[in-house]
Amino acid sequence: MNTQASHSWNRVEFYSSYFLIVVLASVIGTRLSFASVWELPTIDLVLSSIALVLTVASFWIARKRRSWRLWIIAFATATQLLPMVLRYPATLFPLLGGLIPVAIMIWALVALSRKGTNGPRARGS
Repeated sequence: MNTQASHSWNRVEFYSSYFLIVVLASVIGTRLSFASVWELPTIDLVLSSIALVLTVASFWIARKRRSWRLWIIAFATATQLLPMVLRYPATLFPLLGGLIPVAIMIWALVALSRKGTNGPRARGS
């Protein structure tokens, strides 16, 4: 039963990470499409372009490795948030407020992933 629960948890992680990659790619693509309307700083343009290429390529590069998907998600998120926070430090407060539900969600996902691993084990074959 534990392998079945582990298998279903892997599927949840797989689909949720790919959904997050699709959302990140659409946000970055939208930001880059508006670069022709509003001027983006060169560093933002370069980092966003790299992040977009990585997120689109992650469907092939990171299809078997969870750690690569998570690193690509972290890099793409950082390329969008860090320049904004460095230019406008006041945006840090809403981001920290948004971090509270994200932390609760991560805690719940970790708790669900460990559910049943410390429980009594079935005896026999």
